[in-house]
Amino acid sequence: MAEQVVLKSATDREAFFIGLYKKAFPAVARYVARMGGTFEQAQDVFQDALVVYYEKTISPQADIRVSEKAYLLGIARHLWNRAYKVVGKNQPLDDTDIPAEQDEQPSAGKLMHYLETAGRKCMELLRAYYYDYLPVGDVAQQFGYNGERSATVAKYKCLEKVRDTAKQNSLSYADFIE
Repeated sequence: MAEQVVLKSATDREAFFIGLYKKAFPAVARYVARMGGTFEQAQDVFQDALVVYYEKTISPQADIRVSEKAYLLGIARHLWNRAYKVVGKNQPLDDTDIPAEQDEQPSAGKLMHYLETAGRKCMELLRAYYYDYLPVGDVAQQFGYNGERSATVAKYKCLEKVRDTAKQNSLSYADFIE
């Protein structure tokens, strides 16, 4: 999809990078934020991704088959995951801040109330999947489904019932905190 980039002047390169920044940085920033990163970390990762992308596009063997935005996001994800794993593995426990009090936990009673809106069979099905950790084949057999695919679809429908109830009541995570 992308072809070899030829940018002879500094003005051309600047316009090229500004265009890439406008196209792809918001998606990279959202990804890094979802993964617990800061805006500055997103900027660092994006700058590194731009360098990798530019080096790839100016090479004669450039073979990029996706959009610039998708390619940059993929590079940034890879760089973020690699950096995150390295930081996580090498951080000593002595430097970790452990809060004195427990973080607020979701209320089991409130969660159960909304899970029960899906019905008894759904509750049992979800318990088998997520609490009892039964394999899909066993769940299908236990609940009388014709196959694993049917059991998976039933689980999805049960989860959708709960999600719909939460959406109808405009619930957020904060609504479940005691």
